[in-house]
Amino acid sequence: MIDFALDAERHEGLSPRDAIYQACVIRFRPIMMTTMAALFGTLPLAIGMGTGSELRRPLGIAVVGGLLLSQTLTLYTTPVIYLTFESLGQRVKAWRRQRKLQLLPAC
Repeated sequence: MIDFALDAERHEGLSPRDAIYQACVIRFRPIMMTTMAALFGTLPLAIGMGTGSELRRPLGIAVVGGLLLSQTLTLYTTPVIYLTFESLGQRVKAWRRQRKLQLLPAC
């Protein structure tokens, strides 16, 4: 998502907010497809029954739970963190500009 947002900012001239929104819209489906493929691949491990399943089931449950939790957190926190760092970067640039102007000798 971040790569797409940076690309949209640089090449299309979008604001950080519009760029990360566009990146979220574009990347949502591929991210979900990858997660669902991994989830459905480990689902038999989590719900499996039979010989030895009592040893493998906790691993399957941990993987499925981890995938669900990590995707939820990633999809919600990545745009927020991106916008926070962009805002912080703009503040630092403004502070440096202001400091540079203060350090210039008056003629």
